[in-house]
Amino acid sequence: MLAQLDLPPCELVCLGDERLLAARARALPQAPELAAWRPGSAPQARRRGRLCVVSEPLAVPSAAGHPDARNAHYVLRLLDLALDGVLAGEFDALVTAPVQKSVINEAGIGFSGHTEYLAQRAGGGPPVMLLASGELRVALATTHLPLARVSGALSIESLVRTTRTLDSALREWWGIARPRIAVCGLNPHAGEGGHLGDEEIRIIAPAIALLREAGIQAQGPLPADTAFVPRVLAGFDAVLAMYHDQGLPVIKHAGFERAVNVTLGLPLVRTSPDHGTALDIAGSGRADPASLKAAVELAVRLAAQRA
Repeated sequence: MLAQLDLPPCELVCLGDERLLAARARALPQAPELAAWRPGSAPQARRRGRLCVVSEPLAVPSAAGHPDARNAHYVLRLLDLALDGVLAGEFDALVTAPVQKSVINEAGIGFSGHTEYLAQRAGGGPPVMLLASGELRVALATTHLPLARVSGALSIESLVRTTRTLDSALREWWGIARPRIAVCGLNPHAGEGGHLGDEEIRIIAPAIALLREAGIQAQGPLPADTAFVPRVLAGFDAVLAMYHDQGLPVIKHAGFERAVNVTLGLPLVRTSPDHGTALDIAGSGRADPASLKAAVELAVRLAAQRA
């Protein structure tokens, strides 16, 4: 994958087991050179084919496509090291690779995803998951919840807080002076006047009213089945979806190979490819690096905008 990436306008530093990375690199047509990263040393000239590494040993050997719960603490240790480096100013941004959540849970560790874990460790406001593909941006009011729990997780206060975080990020990171935010309804046809659910009346519409009083250009609740029509999208800078599978299928269909996950509300820039671990093709050499490339490029752009 590394051999297929264009040389980015920054030094890339990979955290992982150096022996594992070297073994995977040898399977590539052009194996990259692995160089130890030394914090605080003078910057080296960027060179195609070289990757700086912070090595952290695996607990047990890794077989491609077969994650082992005994390595769960190793995965979290990598996140902690990367996060500490960003917070200390050693790194400018954090790009995370996909993680197999179930394996971490099987190790007895409560873990619902990068977004929640990083927010707990880094502090800041409640995190907001945003997916970006080109100029299409979709944020989520709730993230990794069973569908049966989504309604109970929504409140006027949480929607106001989430939309404020989204509005602030669009201003600060994307340079949009007056962001226009489309807010989806929860139910079919946005509840159809209460006949198909009343969350729009009780929660979503009152939250939008408060946001508009505060000067935030939020509109809705819009029926989710038409909010993503190009003619409608043209009038907005971002969409706030109520739950994971209301927003993600649209953005993945629009550009799976270039979609990026961005965590808002943290005191740092964090991006990630917008796909899972693809264990069925792990180690085969058939993985497409396009979303990783897009995640790196967007992290560079946001970090520069934030500087």
